[in-house]
Amino acid sequence: MSGLTSLTLKAALDGLAAKSFSSEELTAAHVKAVADARALNAYVLETPDKAMEMAKASDARRAAGQAGPLDGVPLGIKDLFCTEGVRSTAGSKIIGQFIPTYESTVTANLWRDGAVMLGKLNLDEFAMGSSNETSAFGPVVNPWRKTGANAQLTPGGSSGGSAAAVAAELCLGATATDTGGSIRQPAAFTGTVGIKPTYGRCSRWGIVAFASSLDQAGPMARTVEDTAILLTSMAGHDPKDSTSLPIEVPDFASFVGKSVKGLRIGVPKEYRVEGMPPEIETLWEQGIAWLKEAGCEIVDVSLPHTRYALPAYYIVAPAEASSNLARYDGMRYGLRAEGANLTETYENTRAAGFGAEVRRRILIGTYVLSAGYYDAYYVKALKVRRRIADDFEQAFQKVDALLTPTAPSAAFQLGENADDPVAMYLNDIFTVTVNLAGLPGMSIPAGLDAAGLPLGLQLIGRPLDEATLFTLGGAIEKAADFRAKPQKWW
Repeated sequence: MSGLTSLTLKAALDGLAAKSFSSEELTAAHVKAVADARALNAYVLETPDKAMEMAKASDARRAAGQAGPLDGVPLGIKDLFCTEGVRSTAGSKIIGQFIPTYESTVTANLWRDGAVMLGKLNLDEFAMGSSNETSAFGPVVNPWRKTGANAQLTPGGSSGGSAAAVAAELCLGATATDTGGSIRQPAAFTGTVGIKPTYGRCSRWGIVAFASSLDQAGPMARTVEDTAILLTSMAGHDPKDSTSLPIEVPDFASFVGKSVKGLRIGVPKEYRVEGMPPEIETLWEQGIAWLKEAGCEIVDVSLPHTRYALPAYYIVAPAEASSNLARYDGMRYGLRAEGANLTETYENTRAAGFGAEVRRRILIGTYVLSAGYYDAYYVKALKVRRRIADDFEQAFQKVDALLTPTAPSAAFQLGENADDPVAMYLNDIFTVTVNLAGLPGMSIPAGLDAAGLPLGLQLIGRPLDEATLFTLGGAIEKAADFRAKPQKWW
């Protein structure tokens, strides 16, 4: 039953409910697909025995009439989420063979609703990267290739394993996290759907921290409706996370397919950046036309502080990272490299355990927080962040949502930007503003470039208004009718 892996999550739930197949059959098909696709390096740990055990338990619950909203659905879990009894590494050597004795709140919510875990997905080390090349486990390979070419492409980052696994049909959906675009950019690079919800919508408890005021968990899947179903399970108030919002979680899937007539959509002029490929510009215009045809009113808006977003982000995020990563010192768990004294042990451990990009960001973060530079860099970045949030607030007085491109290009070759951190950071140009302002943002696949690679459109919404994004996302998905899939080569 190999066709089971190509189902949407919603179709799989319908099939399970109709008893067309069991969770054991569905899970077995995915376990085989994962084992056959190791060339993609999407999974850093496969858990087939656990998956089959969870599937069996799911079938028993369904037979007893006690099926949950996600019962029997096989998912991939980004290896930034701590999973009880299952190795969790954050893609780093320094954490070593850490096996948590607790479960992250987001994954606990998924298991509560009956989901099945296929394994842990690859990611950039500590979620720091835009191409999944900083992982201690090596890069993930995008299942997509340029037409007529064999060059290996990046799936984007940091949730590259999640994006590749969803695109290559190695799971029905995946958990991911987004600190500056790490759900939306890989979704655009792999022809999948990803949503970063409002900051505080999903608990951060049990997720390895990168930048605590920016990190947010969200789902990746193959359709807008599938991400809506997953987010409904993932979200919810958690007293263990002080930034978790004590609000009800709506049934997000109920908003997909609603009319968008009368909604006002803002088009920010600052997102028309120099050197942007004409294909991205054309796709953006096409997206505007689709929403217009569906009955939306298009409004030009200005977000004047957008050009300061990347510099502000690359001060705030490394500053928080340098603080969060200070705990990895080789003393309590994880890697320890011996030294002649305590200081040398610390130095050797951190030098051996952290990759180059993580070390770079720790150094930047420590520098901007140091005496004499704190006011000049960090405090100024926080002021810029406030201005960026104010820009959005003013725009949302006139419009219901914003439409922009997701990324400034299609997927690029692995290694292409490896020696140029600034070129790599520019991948986040359209996405970091959303994190700085704590807003929800969604990427929807909307077309292919001339080389046959997927391109995405981004929707940005008001705080806690994911519902409107699901409605608009459904409208774009319907108009784009994106059905392209990567040609199987692995």
